[in-house]
Amino acid sequence: MIRIALFSAALCLLGSCEATAPSNDEMIVEAPAGDIRGTTAGGTARFLGIPYAQAPIGDLRWRPTVPLPRWEGVYEASASGAACVQPSAPEHSIYYTPYPNQSEDCLFLDITAPSDARSAPVMVWIHGGSLLGGTGSDPMYDGAEYADRGIILVSINYRLGALGYMAHPELSAESPENISGNYGLMDQIQALEWVQDNISAFGGNPNNVTIAGESAGALSVLYLMASPEAKELFHRAISQSAYMVTMPELRNSSFPDIPASEPTGVWLAGQLGAGNVAELRAMSAEDITLRATKAGYYPQISIDGKYVTGQLVDIFDKGQQAQIPVLAGYNEGEIRSLPILLPPAPDNAASYEEEIRQRYIEFADRFLDLYPASDIPESMKATTRDAIYGWTAERLVASQANSGIPSFLYFFDHGYPAADEAGLHAFHGAEMPFAFGTMSSVPPNWPEIPATAEEQALSDAMLDYWASFVRDGAPQADEAPDWQQYDQHRAYMAFEDSPVGRVNLQNGYALHEAVTCRRRAIPGLAWSWNVGVIAYPLPERAPDCE
Repeated sequence: MIRIALFSAALCLLGSCEATAPSNDEMIVEAPAGDIRGTTAGGTARFLGIPYAQAPIGDLRWRPTVPLPRWEGVYEASASGAACVQPSAPEHSIYYTPYPNQSEDCLFLDITAPSDARSAPVMVWIHGGSLLGGTGSDPMYDGAEYADRGIILVSINYRLGALGYMAHPELSAESPENISGNYGLMDQIQALEWVQDNISAFGGNPNNVTIAGESAGALSVLYLMASPEAKELFHRAISQSAYMVTMPELRNSSFPDIPASEPTGVWLAGQLGAGNVAELRAMSAEDITLRATKAGYYPQISIDGKYVTGQLVDIFDKGQQAQIPVLAGYNEGEIRSLPILLPPAPDNAASYEEEIRQRYIEFADRFLDLYPASDIPESMKATTRDAIYGWTAERLVASQANSGIPSFLYFFDHGYPAADEAGLHAFHGAEMPFAFGTMSSVPPNWPEIPATAEEQALSDAMLDYWASFVRDGAPQADEAPDWQQYDQHRAYMAFEDSPVGRVNLQNGYALHEAVTCRRRAIPGLAWSWNVGVIAYPLPERAPDCE
């Protein structure tokens, strides 16, 4: 139930509207969580910094997310909550964004909605940042353009880094299920449960919820689709530049190159100088985060038997994921801004070709046709892009399409002068300001997007496609091509200078799927990251593999 306090009208009745009327009106929502006061202006309502769970501090650090009881009084939702504690990106990085307000008490969400919303579709945005950084309140994720299109945008925070994903035998012993880690995923699930319980009070439809994210947020989308604890909480999914990698198990590693999560937590505690969990809980969140990052700890979601029951590829192959429409894709220049993902380059073309032939064997000619020795730097970037991001996006769409579910693939290949001149054509994340209509709200080192009619038209089209998919599962845009379902023709939408419908994306998907199939048939052999000149030698053909 919504009550709007129109102070400007009241002041006008008192004869003082011109001098004292505020620019925004207040809106009070009576939700099951409690009364919440936000603001409304220009037809858009904002409710910022709403806590969706108890603060994971003190004894609640490294415990499953705890719901909040209903609060008394009116919660003032006029400013976004703190970002979760995180290391800062290097100041020269295009992804560098200072978040001065950080805290371990960070489980907040922001809601942007049409002020007159009635049973409106809901999009829940999960930010990226390698499970290490980011916040849902980043200005690039502003939801005003979606509100203008009748969509409610909910953007969430979740625990990051060691505070969000560290497992440890002592933590598992505290759990009735004998599990630990995956706390950030638990936060995301609790946020979705909060949306189910409360969004109708904001004019949203809890039966029409789309989860969406980019990079680690898109990876989180895949985990939510796979998790038995989350499947009933949403109805569509958008995945932008996800990476379906081999996952660690909680305590018994099946992969020699991928340590189990509990032993990793024991190692990390040693790196932090802590003898037990009590000592870890006595440390500051900032100290844990910074020292864990310096020690080389990298957060990962692990197979714990409850929240994640197996490797993602196995879950999707068995059809155990949420059977919902998906919109997924990736960018042409994913690796241009992520050179850290590249192995050292061979010295010359002959060495490059020799490495590929030794590793890809009977697939070597196919590989070299796609990624030739004539331009080693570009071929290596394309290899890593296609084998990780391209394979993941298309595999997700193909998995759903094979079950007869409407599924849509995209390839973002748009450049503009500042990005192209910096060698960052269609880099990782470059699609986000276009998909949010926030091209003037990018991080400080982001290549400047020109304020031209052409750039705006591309952004408007992407917003329309995304919003209509959230609304009814069919991406459509005014004065833009029809977006065909993936189906047997491998149809996709190319976002170049404008949207162009195409088929049969030349990204080596069949090759990378064939290689992955053979690797998965060998016990203990991981199938992700090690590609191209550092790939494992191709195993012999296995049943059901090319």
